[in-house]
Amino acid sequence: MAATVLVVDADPRSCADWEALLLNQGYIVIAARNGQVALTLCPQIQPDLVLLYDSLPDMPGLELCRRLKTNPRNRLTPIILLASAGNVSDVSRTLSSGADDFWGHAPTPWEALSRVYSLLQLKVYIDEQAESVVFSLAQSIEARDPFDGAHCARVSNNAVRFGKSLGFSQNVLDALRIGGLVHDIGKIGIPDAILSKAGPLDPEESKIVREHPIIGEQICAPIKSLRHVLPLIRHHHERMDGSGYPDGLRGEQIPVAVRALQIVDICDALTSDRSYRQNLSLPRALTILYEEADRGWLDGTLVSQFASLVVGSEGSIALGNRRGLGSLEGAKQSESGPPARLNRRGL
Repeated sequence: MAATVLVVDADPRSCADWEALLLNQGYIVIAARNGQVALTLCPQIQPDLVLLYDSLPDMPGLELCRRLKTNPRNRLTPIILLASAGNVSDVSRTLSSGADDFWGHAPTPWEALSRVYSLLQLKVYIDEQAESVVFSLAQSIEARDPFDGAHCARVSNNAVRFGKSLGFSQNVLDALRIGGLVHDIGKIGIPDAILSKAGPLDPEESKIVREHPIIGEQICAPIKSLRHVLPLIRHHHERMDGSGYPDGLRGEQIPVAVRALQIVDICDALTSDRSYRQNLSLPRALTILYEEADRGWLDGTLVSQFASLVVGSEGSIALGNRRGLGSLEGAKQSESGPPARLNRRGL
């Protein structure tokens, strides 16, 4: 994957020179002529490196650097601050703003490319180490909850299986594999007392639980290799009718891969023991998925396809029609009732 460099430079000629130099080396180059444009572009394109001149028409380069670094998505992105002609900034102030390198004079093309390359290689190394830490953290979160077991590993495997049945591309399958493993990493921000609480959560506890997709996204956002799974982490508790969280997305606003992952996630949660509920049979769990689709929470077409995958076409038709449950192994009359009576907690 070619590295993307954002050049923030108010001078059109200087900006064009940087574009020509970097494009010639195979980099993707995007230009911003002022600080506000850079603030808008950075979260969208998530560049691998920012070349930032200290003199901009709307804000000082040092201020822009600070603001970029406060965004979790840019925290690990190297920023090179370049001094404009005749404007040599204080090095200590420059580094305190979060800049990773400071060029107090115009470098030669060879020097510029060498330093850009070195910073990009360092970014790759940091990303690799951070990714390893994230996966270890995800495993430790599951280990601290005796009821979760290998929930994320199962979600990962079954999401990929479901994605293959839907004809998803390899890139989407890779996202499902990784997203399944780390989608609940934001649970690190939920106290054990809430995770293991046997009874219903109070409003304040529910509010804390609803923060875990945002926390998870913030943890993974700075890592380039995890950028493609951020929607899976942030949006796996959205609902088709807009009543989900954290953003209240509706219908097609929720990516289809996210809609697939959440179905697998809910099914695994329902069929697993939790501190607040014993596991349900697979037929009962699938029936609840159909009921939640009827409520407008889940993608009904995907629920039907998932049911066909796990119980076969005849079983899925029976479940969808709410008939024939007695002929399916594990169905229990005592488990009947609307999904609102089941405490899923959004975990």
